[in-house]
This record gives sequence, C-alpha cells and structure tokens, in this order.
Amino acid sequence: MMTTGYDCTDILNLGLFRPIFSPTDFIQIKGRGTRKHNFLEQLFDDSLKDGVAQPQKSAYKLFDFFANCEYFEEEFNYDEVLKLPRPQGRGRDDGGGTGPVVVGGAYQHLGTDIIASIREETIGYEGMKIDRMFFEKFEDTVRENETIVKAVETGQWDRVIDYVNREVFDKPEEYYTLDKLRKAAAVDRRLTLREILEKVFGLIPRFKSKDELLEEEFAKFVADTKPEEAEAIPAIKTFFKAYVTSDQVRYIIESRYFADLATNPVFSIRDFRAVPEKYRTLIPEYVKDYVSLNQFAA
Repeated sequence: MMTTGYDCTDILNLGLFRPIFSPTDFIQIKGRGTRKHNFLEQLFDDSLKDGVAQPQKSAYKLFDFFANCEYFEEEFNYDEVLKLPRPQGRGRDDGGGTGPVVVGGAYQHLGTDIIASIREETIGYEGMKIDRMFFEKFEDTVRENETIVKAVETGQWDRVIDYVNREVFDKPEEYYTLDKLRKAAAVDRRLTLREILEKVFGLIPRFKSKDELLEEEFAKFVADTKPEEAEAIPAIKTFFKAYVTSDQVRYIIESRYFADLATNPVFSIRDFRAVPEKYRTLIPEYVKDYVSLNQFAA
C-alpha cells in the first residue's frame, strides 16, 4: 500500500489490499518492488555466503487482491480525462464517476473473508500496459515535433538530443525523463536517449537485450584477436561477459584480489583458472579500449 517514503530495496512481496484508480499511484506502488538489491550485503555469516546461488534480487511478487493489474491492463481508459466525485455519504446519479463511496468514513465487513481463486502471472520484458502507454505517449510527442523530425532526418543527433533534454524532458504535461523511459521500455540494460529515438523513428526494429550486445562485442573481440585455443573459447567468453557486466569482477581483476573470486557469484575462481593466462590481461585491456560499459548497466 506504500506509494512514497521508505525505500526498502530488499522487498520481495508487495500486497495490494485496496482498489487503486490512479495510474500514478499504481506505478508508484508497484515501483516499491523494482529496487535492485544484493542480499549478500545483509548476510554477516561468511560461512553461509558460498551457499547463496543467486544473491542479486531479480524479481518480486505482487499479491493483488482487488484485480488492480487487470484493471490497468484491460479496462482503464488512458485517453479519458476523469472527473473524480466529491466525497459524500451516498451515491450520486449525475455522472460524476463510479469510484468507491465510503459512508461515515469507514467500512465494516463481518462476513467470511475468503479468496475465491488464485492465479499467478509472470510479467515479461514487455512490461505492463501502463508502462507501455507512457512510452507510446512519448513516441507521439516526438514524432509530432517538426524540429525533432527534421533534425533526425538530417542525422543531427547532437541537436536532437540537446533539444529533447531542453524542450521535452521534465515538462509539467508528462514529466518525461530518460530514467522513466528506460523503465517503460522494460529492457534489461541501460538504453541511451539516441537508441530510444532511433526506435521511435523506426531506424532500429527493437531494443537489443544485454546478452545480444554482449554476443556482438565478443564476436568483435574474437575477430580482432583470433584465439587459437578453440577449446578455451567458452571460458574466454565467460570471462569477457563477466568483466564487461560486473563492477565487482572488474575490481577484483584490476586490484588482483583473486582470492575474492572464491565467493563471487558471477565469476568463480574455477572460471578464472580455465581462462588461458594471456587472456586474463588481454580481455581487460581490450574492454577498456573498445567497449562502452555504460550500455550494459541495468
């Protein structure tokens, strides 16, 4: 039921115990569960750390007792300007809305409180409709702007990005921000504003996932370095991906605290030993010179 306040990053379960009619409230409430968290940070018994297979929070559950998810996915009219009824003690018949009416400021139910049915639904990378609608509104906004359209057509990307940051973001109408658009796009990595605009104007068909980009970067690495140790390619790829995506792995390798890999959930000491020695130095050097790490951040 929380909308603002305490940022509890380790939340794994959220309960919706009342009907919600505001899209903004719904986004804020479900957003309580989207915070990233590493559970090893709260595990002070070192002897138990090796047994934690997945320390990074990767999902959370939303227990919805009032069909709020279905309402905002299937029934809510995102284009309608709603007129909210004034609080009063009885219903009204003047077309002012169909929101819940509370008599005397309280509601009491003395009957049996049972759950009629339970259904579990997984939300994929496409996200919820309420998130997709926000992104689609942004698409309409920039497509209708002649300045942006002309700059995109002539390939003036610096001008486009500067204009969007100044004239479109953080305006009272929708309060578009790059962070909100990234969340609405529901991609498992950090999108750039240029990527988002390229997708809006049909210059790219879709956003590539983190692993797709990693595979492309590794293919470039193989083409440039031409490894002769064919049997070691899987180990080299594992090291390459871990070094690109994990701040902790990069720190361990650069500081040469290799013993810390014994408790690292992403890249273990066994993985490191499987990498031919010359690639333990070559991969960090290559990544620093040729790979943009920012695009792989969550």
